Amino acid sequence: MFRILLFSLLMVGVLSCQNLEPRRPINKQKQNFLKESAKRNKNIIAIEQTLFRQAIQREEKLSFESTPQGFWYAYQKKINSNGSYPKKGDRVTFRYRIEDLNKNLLYNEKELGEISFFVDQEDLIPALREGVKYLRLGEIGVFLFPSYLCYGYQGDGEKIGINQPLRFTIELLKLEKK
Repeated sequence: MFRILLFSLLMVGVLSCQNLEPRRPINKQKQNFLKESAKRNKNIIAIEQTLFRQAIQREEKLSFESTPQGFWYAYQKKINSNGSYPKKGDRVTFRYRIEDLNKNLLYNEKELGEISFFVDQEDLIPALREGVKYLRLGEIGVFLFPSYLCYGYQGDGEKIGINQPLRFTIELLKLEKK
């Protein structure tokens, strides 16, 4: 009896030490969804970049430059000084307006008011957080922002549509260093 019990335990021990192969995902729809979503987003970005090039060609007085974040900017008013750019923790105050890429006004400075925030420390749409970093005190910049830095796939529910690239004009009014 003891031998049978010992033999049974030994067999269970040997059989339980087999290498188990991990299970493959059963739901492949999620993988397809992610691939399709990435493809759709790449197409949107390509379309927006084409729209930016067209908008830049229509601009006669401004000289636009691209940024690593995917937006374009130009100075409407440039200050030739050694003033510094805003850095993380600095408090900035600015006013801005929002237009579509054809310069149709969506929101003016009065509607939006002056905004004051600490750079990279407060919640604000990415377009504004990144845009003010390219301005010195007193400068006015024109920015062409892709939809993913603005209101994205939702829009604002009023004047800004779904996946709409926008033209912001930002004036830096105050810069208080950290």
